[in-house]
Amino acid sequence: MTRLTRRQFHRSVLGAAAAATLPTFAGANTAPILHAREGNAQLAPTDYPETKIWGYDGIVPGPVLRARQGERMSLRFRNDLPQASSVHWHGIRIENAMDGVAGMTQPAVEPGEEFLYDFALPDAGTYWYHPHNRTYEQMARGLYGALVVEEATGAPEVDLDEVLLLDDWHLTDEAQIEDGFGNMHDWAHAGRIGNWITANGDGGWSREVPQHTRMRLRLVNTANARIFTLEVRGLEGWVVALDGMPLETPQPLGALTLAPAQRADLIVDVVADEGEEAFLVSFERDGGYAIASFPVTSTARQARLSAPDALPPNPVPALGPLETAARSELRMEGGAMGGMQGAMIGGRMMGMRDMAAEGKAWAFNGVADMGEKPLLKAALGDTVRIAMINDTAWPHGMHLHGHHFRQIRADGTVGPLRDTILMNRGEAAEIAFVADNPGDWLLHCHMLEHSAGGMMTWLRVA
Repeated sequence: MTRLTRRQFHRSVLGAAAAATLPTFAGANTAPILHAREGNAQLAPTDYPETKIWGYDGIVPGPVLRARQGERMSLRFRNDLPQASSVHWHGIRIENAMDGVAGMTQPAVEPGEEFLYDFALPDAGTYWYHPHNRTYEQMARGLYGALVVEEATGAPEVDLDEVLLLDDWHLTDEAQIEDGFGNMHDWAHAGRIGNWITANGDGGWSREVPQHTRMRLRLVNTANARIFTLEVRGLEGWVVALDGMPLETPQPLGALTLAPAQRADLIVDVVADEGEEAFLVSFERDGGYAIASFPVTSTARQARLSAPDALPPNPVPALGPLETAARSELRMEGGAMGGMQGAMIGGRMMGMRDMAAEGKAWAFNGVADMGEKPLLKAALGDTVRIAMINDTAWPHGMHLHGHHFRQIRADGTVGPLRDTILMNRGEAAEIAFVADNPGDWLLHCHMLEHSAGGMMTWLRVA
């Protein structure tokens, strides 16, 4: 058997499991079950054995959950994994008790137990769900899925609406998931980077399309730590939303960077000729690789459709005056080649050697893991600012729970709404948001090994 590497490219039609959907709108008494359990998936080419995975409903990715803006989602999470787990609804501006952060907003759901999630869906867009207990291991084993909230009105006219969850896997030569969780080399460096890339759990995802088909592609980076740099071939179009939130004006599609947890909604037209193929390409250090292909088999229409309008905006409150906004600072520290000498853990100072023995390698403002005091306290409705600097040798994807924010640019203008921001080494950035969602909310690096290794804090909205 040849050694399994990312270069191998096996084309196969998306399996029924990856396309499965789960009914999503029901009352609490009739809520469908989202079942976390062990399963098997053909991640590698068919001359390799199936991979043992952990998945919602035993598949990877988990079922696509679809609902309409303004509805409520009710479902029972049943945990039949060998570890406690929970479900975090990533990017949804959700009530605090439903945020799914084990140990903070709810107890972890122990093996054999259930938890009822029931919450409103205020925003249309592309979101996703994943565990928030031992996330670095459970997601690396396949525990994640897409949550699509369709527009109540003003949805774009497209021929296909396709969700593509992008992931990388660290597989052995027998196509099994490499254990090694808690590896301090990964934790102190870039994180767990895999050797096999999939779209929707398939190393050669493919779908036949006619020429001039218009598609809405919902891209989600579900990897533990890999930053995807993406381009398209044989497709042309626009970015219409980021992290679920519509752009005020669709932007022409060029190179696209997605940090872990980030999403992008694209509207693209198939411009490759009949008999050719269009591709979504991921660029790595040693070149570009097709991670999704679209063989062109016929013609949908004689010419391309006109440019799309902007998606309808979501009801996110507008920023108040930035000049008078409360301001906090957050400095990212630690990691390999970072120069940090130690940090506070559990109320006492530890040197790096003792930190490593505790499985910690990173800190915010000199504190590793959750401190007793929040990074900031805000009254409901306040506009707040957080100035962040990445004083480490590695990139970090900072994710804020319960809110979307805007980056304040150097000229005083603000960027699009996001829930995750990529910060490269040495980079400084400032974000602002309206603290309109009461509760205690997590702010952490979504490079999952970095978060587990100390890069997490919290804020309180009274």
